[in-house]
Amino acid sequence: MTDITNAPGPRSPHRTTELIAGTLKRRHAKEARLKWIGLGAIGIAFTMLFILIASLVSSGWQAFAQTHISVAVYIDPQEVPAENLPRGGFDDVLAAAMAQMLPDADTDDRATMRSLNGILSNGAQFSLRDQVVANPDLIGQTVTIKVPVSDPFDQLNKGLIDRDTIEQNRRVTDREIAWFDTLKDQGAISKPFNWALFTNADSRFPELAGLKGALVGSFWVLSICFIISFPLGIGSAIYLEEFAPKNKLSDFIEVNINNLAAVPSVVFGLLALAVFIGWFGMPRSAPIVGGLTLALMTMPTIIIATRAALKAVPPSIREAALGVGASKQQVVFHHVLPLAMPGILTGTIIGLAQALGETAPLLLIGMNAFITSAASSPFDSATALPTQIFIWADSPERGFVSRTSAAILVLLGFLMLMNAVAIYLRQKFQRKW
Repeated sequence: MTDITNAPGPRSPHRTTELIAGTLKRRHAKEARLKWIGLGAIGIAFTMLFILIASLVSSGWQAFAQTHISVAVYIDPQEVPAENLPRGGFDDVLAAAMAQMLPDADTDDRATMRSLNGILSNGAQFSLRDQVVANPDLIGQTVTIKVPVSDPFDQLNKGLIDRDTIEQNRRVTDREIAWFDTLKDQGAISKPFNWALFTNADSRFPELAGLKGALVGSFWVLSICFIISFPLGIGSAIYLEEFAPKNKLSDFIEVNINNLAAVPSVVFGLLALAVFIGWFGMPRSAPIVGGLTLALMTMPTIIIATRAALKAVPPSIREAALGVGASKQQVVFHHVLPLAMPGILTGTIIGLAQALGETAPLLLIGMNAFITSAASSPFDSATALPTQIFIWADSPERGFVSRTSAAILVLLGFLMLMNAVAIYLRQKFQRKW
């Protein structure tokens, strides 16, 4: 006799409901864990980004202000004779002016006079010289000039030098600190915005160093990179995507383009060093070489982005244009390309932003030279923002620490601006089907 209580049969509705509820509960728990893992990853990423930006701002904001001193200088005709311009004892008249502002200083002691001159930046005498050369009538008169102080006193005014440190371990002596405090009490010391950070080229003195040469050099490099990589990259992508026959040769080209996009940038620098400089004899440290190098590096990115944008255009657009009698060329250039342009522009701007931050290829072609003036053409020696950051980071003077962080903030600002433009163009011109 069979025991019907253990016989297999259909499950009860209540049991089925319990199984489904348990399955849904486990699925919801997995989804919740995945959600929290994703949120945790985003939180960690934003935390690290915040730490990076905070560290740069905390060390770099000081570079956006520069300590200046106002000095009333008597242009002594005996020290600065009109017939000997632009030569003359401009450093001596500046030291005499500083001695007048500090009556307790021993003007007969040459070491004291050198210390007084050391309060002023090394560029103060050249600034005074340029004014006198431009207007020789100033000889014999008293003029007030506002010039930067030297880096140790700039650090002192910004609180980066601890006054409580023993004198032997400080860059400024107790006597020099007393002089500086006297000048501050007289109202001669100010700390305005450091426009020289953007209007001066590089200098060996931190208080005079600026980014003008690097900004101009980056402009030339990116301009050449865009002029070469944009038309060649888009043209190559259009041909490969729309016109090239699908065979082994086109597959080989496509694989190599994808591989080139992953090649380290230092390899492109070695290629430029061997080909552009070694074979073609192009000038070292010139933006023309840097632009060509970055164009080679950027073209694979533009080709891949352009092909992806062309593929995103629905096939119905092509079929409709062909159906009304348009040629293949008209279909591509009159219909497909305009619709793909937002993606193309986005990929191009992102590629240029990547090129703007590249350092290794520019170092290999010599764009890390010490250049004290901005390039007037793509064939002049120049630096770029990444290489200027590299140069300042390698400098021993403490004043370059804050300037390095400030230059990184400027570079990040340009990168964020370029990415914002890419996002704007994509949102403005993107079509949805």
